Amino acid sequence: MELHILTLFPRMFDGPFGQSILQRARDRGLINIHLHNIRDYAKDKHRIVDDYPYGGGAGMVMKPEPIFDAVESVKSQIRPAEGSAGKPDSPGEIPVILLSPQGRVFDQQVALELSQSPVLILICGHYEGVDERVREHLITDEISLGDFILTGGELAAMVVVDAVARLIPGVLGSQESLEHESHADGLLQYPQYTRPPEYRGWKVPEVLLSGHHQEISRWRRRQSLLQTLNKRPDLLEQAQISEEEKRLIE
Repeated sequence: MELHILTLFPRMFDGPFGQSILQRARDRGLINIHLHNIRDYAKDKHRIVDDYPYGGGAGMVMKPEPIFDAVESVKSQIRPAEGSAGKPDSPGEIPVILLSPQGRVFDQQVALELSQSPVLILICGHYEGVDERVREHLITDEISLGDFILTGGELAAMVVVDAVARLIPGVLGSQESLEHESHADGLLQYPQYTRPPEYRGWKVPEVLLSGHHQEISRWRRRQSLLQTLNKRPDLLEQAQISEEEKRLIE
């Protein structure tokens, strides 16, 4: 997967993308992350990328020209990749996503959706936002981390890249990890334990030491339901649960 990030502050990404699982995935060629400084596409000598809003008001607005030029330049450099239908993706079909508090809320299903695309372009907003013509004529999607405001879209882009990249086959050590983690099937994950079997008088549940895989699986499913009921009952409305499990929840 190719990830292109358009930002005013590319150095913010040095730490997160140069460590742990993401760095190993990059080293193995499973993901390629490209950072593009929007200021490089400003045409004046001072590389100005923002201006005062028409109609007055506080703050500054990101100008459309550098953003359009940056996206068009990136698209022109992207080599056609084999899509799911066996046909090369054209630049016009590449998702161009603005990280914005006005976007749809990012969750595991959105991450899964985005992971199916061989190329993503992420635009990090700043100041009072972007010129509305960027929304109307350039981007294909807007994504928000939630109902709060960040100083810019960089942190949101890091979260999106991390959540999407780990869904790419081979990035994690075991694909089984994806099948049983929180939100994979709409529920929170069951409690996890490791050695020692007893610590400060607190024991690991006997069923997990039994070696009885069917009972362990049943226990974990019940615990997922219980965790979700106690911590995020709102998730149960959309979760994939059986009639028997609905009765258990009641």
